[in-house]
Amino acid sequence: MGTTVGGERAVPRYVQIADEIVQQIRAGVLKPGDMVPSESELVNRYSVSGGTIRKAMVEVRASGLVETRHGKGSMVKARPPVRQRSSDRFRRSHRQGGKAAYLAESEQAGATARVSVLYVGPMEAPKDIADRLGVEDGAQVLARRRLYFRNGTPVETAISYLPWDVVKDIPELFAENPGGGGIYARLEDHGHEFAEFIETLQARPASKAEASELALSPGTPVIHLIRDAVTDKGRVVEVCDTLMAADQFTFQYRIPATD
Repeated sequence: MGTTVGGERAVPRYVQIADEIVQQIRAGVLKPGDMVPSESELVNRYSVSGGTIRKAMVEVRASGLVETRHGKGSMVKARPPVRQRSSDRFRRSHRQGGKAAYLAESEQAGATARVSVLYVGPMEAPKDIADRLGVEDGAQVLARRRLYFRNGTPVETAISYLPWDVVKDIPELFAENPGGGGIYARLEDHGHEFAEFIETLQARPASKAEASELALSPGTPVIHLIRDAVTDKGRVVEVCDTLMAADQFTFQYRIPATD
């Protein structure tokens, strides 16, 4: 706890140290791939106890700017942000050009993208997903779970849930690679033309399992995004439940100012 100075609570020393290290990373004094000074080095530099430095490093790791390797210390991550252009990444022209949204946005950012398909098959719809899809709780849906990489680093996981009556006659959706333009292109090929995509975002700390899958330090911020894909007939034909490393993404929305 900080002490009170002049009627205001002073910032704890460990927070000051953490802020300084974070600023060094953001200013490029500590570059991607550099090791953060060791605990003993930081103790000597700041003339504080090891406990204070350990508290400071908890704060630094929570920034998402470093990764800790057992027995080696903390290293500055090489994780420049990807810009998600939400107003155009689902444009039909991308799908017609054979590019799914993630590949299109990665290409725009000059990044190398890769997608690992972890599971494709039937699943009972969780209640919140069933509600969004307009099917009964526990109804069979098609689930497609993927792990997305950018420049070799895992940055995003996603599970798509699709109603069984929609997908049962679209065999490409049961394949790991559904073909150019991704699952949205295949749905439109079969008459499910999209009118809009509705996204809800929430920032929160990563769980241990989530942090492990995305190669993050425990407690690092992540963005939980759920998207409803709505057809011109008003039906939701896909719900995508996505988790993203917060330091890898920024969001840019174009909001019309007219009626």
